[in-house]
Amino acid sequence: MANHLVIVESPGKAGTIKGYLGSNYKVVASKGHICDLPVSSLGVDIENGFKPKYINIRGKGELIQSLKKEAAKADSVFLATDPDREGEAISWHLARVLGIDSTKAKRVTFHEITRDAVKQAIARPTAIDENRVDSQQTRRILDRIVGYKLSPLLWKKIRSGLSAGRVQSVATRIVVEREQEIRNFKGEEYWTLDAILSGKAKKSFTAAFYGMNGKKITLSTGEECTKVLSDLANAQYAVKSVKRGTRTRNPAPPFTTSALQQEAYKKLNFQTQRTMRIAQELYEGVTLSKKGGQGLITYMRTDSLRISDEARNAAKAFIIDKFGNEYYPEKPRVYKAKSGAQDAHEAIRPTNLVFSPESIKANLSAEQYKVYKLIWDRFIASQMESALFDSVTAEIGAGEYVFRATGETVKFPGFLGVYEETSDDNEDKQGKNTRLPELDEGEILDLKELRHKQNFTQPPPRYSEATLIRALEEKGIGRPSTYTPTLTTILSRGYIERAGKQLVPTPLGEITTQLMSEYFSPVVDYKFTADMEEKLDNIASGNASGEEILQQFYNEFSKLLENAEASVGQGKIVVPDVELDVSCEKCGRKMVIKSGRFGKFAACPGYPACKNTKPLDKNGQIAEVSPAQIVEGMQCELCGKGVMLKKGRYGDFYACEDYPNCKFTKQVVKEAGVACPECGGKVIIKKGKKKDFYGCENYPTCTFSSWYLPTGEKCPECGDILVSKRNGTVHACRNTACKYSVKIKADITK
Repeated sequence: MANHLVIVESPGKAGTIKGYLGSNYKVVASKGHICDLPVSSLGVDIENGFKPKYINIRGKGELIQSLKKEAAKADSVFLATDPDREGEAISWHLARVLGIDSTKAKRVTFHEITRDAVKQAIARPTAIDENRVDSQQTRRILDRIVGYKLSPLLWKKIRSGLSAGRVQSVATRIVVEREQEIRNFKGEEYWTLDAILSGKAKKSFTAAFYGMNGKKITLSTGEECTKVLSDLANAQYAVKSVKRGTRTRNPAPPFTTSALQQEAYKKLNFQTQRTMRIAQELYEGVTLSKKGGQGLITYMRTDSLRISDEARNAAKAFIIDKFGNEYYPEKPRVYKAKSGAQDAHEAIRPTNLVFSPESIKANLSAEQYKVYKLIWDRFIASQMESALFDSVTAEIGAGEYVFRATGETVKFPGFLGVYEETSDDNEDKQGKNTRLPELDEGEILDLKELRHKQNFTQPPPRYSEATLIRALEEKGIGRPSTYTPTLTTILSRGYIERAGKQLVPTPLGEITTQLMSEYFSPVVDYKFTADMEEKLDNIASGNASGEEILQQFYNEFSKLLENAEASVGQGKIVVPDVELDVSCEKCGRKMVIKSGRFGKFAACPGYPACKNTKPLDKNGQIAEVSPAQIVEGMQCELCGKGVMLKKGRYGDFYACEDYPNCKFTKQVVKEAGVACPECGGKVIIKKGKKKDFYGCENYPTCTFSSWYLPTGEKCPECGDILVSKRNGTVHACRNTACKYSVKIKADITK
């Protein structure tokens, strides 16, 4: 019997795919990239065709050796990394590092992880696409050159430790320019005037001032508004015309990556990183009781609006069966992707309409259900009939002035019965979905009230995550796989920060953008960046050479770099600190906000003469810290004095009251209340880099650890430890490659 090896990126995906293939297939995970450019050096030989120098990623040596052994034993190796350019590059690296012969290596891609899709892909393998690898490698080298050549300049001029990025610098510039636009904005005064009227139907309605003698007029000052009010003092109000019509509204297309990120942010308040993590889980597969692992959505990094004929036919059958024939359009809906889209995959859609959100809700986490329902509803609605609205516009005369009243009611809901896209603009919704009373031309109306109000034009709103992604997409900057990393990077580097839902540039971001615009304007130019994305697309399609593109870029970039290094002065640009309205109790200066390895904190600007610091709360205000207290019944193990309970960055700890003269400290141990399933000792809660986890008190003698609380039971399928998930409602195997899980019924006696 042939022995086949399938290598995927994610252990979660490996478990799902393993259930679809026979016993002669072994599925393992590379856990992402196994090699990359070195961290400590440029890693690109610019003089010899921009040849990259790849090294194995630190910490993956054991995994690489294990994969090598498995590949050597296999008759064929299926490289099944993600179906995008980065996935293609990972497959290429795997084949090279593991020493897989070209006759043995087979490239397969899963655009959806379902039984049929996986088996069809395995049955039709291809070779690694060298053009796509070249495109991804060119992107990586471009970003490395920009980052490693520009960063020393930022260290010299602004602050050590800073780094520059090709796409990230452009994204920061967008946010900075919007902030400057807001600062420079000067609001203009205008007045609104509404008439509250009623006719023979005795139902009041609102008509807005339009103008005079059929021409629109804007009331710019209070004097203009007062004059109109004076002229209307004895005016008679009468209906001049009534126009009735029908308006059609079409559904939004199925989701692309950017559209999903924007809508999840607006509808669910999910940050893009969270949305993509959940979408990845839905794509890789969720355990559906006896049905095993099932990929619920198609590949979630796409800019395509295309869907397969099978999916379109399935949607048609579902819509007609659930809603009726009138809810399906005469012709199936086909959406065209925007200009410049790669169109490599389908749009994001459910893989199987049998699995409706409600039918599998019990198998999903709360956040998985929300994102899956969003994708499901959007896809179904995208194939449905348009919504129809009855609209009425009444023009009302009052002397020589004209008012207008509009109303709109739903005639046929169509797709709106399933889904409605969220608006994020400031569009005036007045009059929408409002029914006007029956009005006849010539009808005399009674004036109930005239309402006038002073207003001022508003500056453009700050960007949110959703609108920044939309701006990047509209400008052709980045691709579906880069939006989330770009946002994450400029936030983590401190170039922008969140103020509620808004993105605001920091002083560091503004100064860095100013420096980049002054010396490296092409690098942060919108058109230049968009053109580079198009060139990368051309490389992927085999119409351009990566080496030529890199050489063209570097010829211009090196001149800019040489000029900047000669022109930038020796003195550093001082990034202004944000001052707090709190005085340092030690020296009287106003405290300022500083950034450190563990986030922001308040500090005295008199450092190093005054080293006073204070923690900040989530609102950026100085947090109240309760004073440390002597712990009753405890003595210092070194000097015998009292022990105080203190708070540290890694949690609560005990320290000698004579600290720093006595260096005794001890971490506070929190018991989980269960026994270690491996040695019987106590399970305690430990602090990790990202989140708390459970471990044995006898470490390192016992190495038990888990993100979830152990149940004390063994997995009936693989013998590993069962842990408690979803607030104790599910017991699942700790081994992510094993998909065993069971629902636990609530104890009604508690």
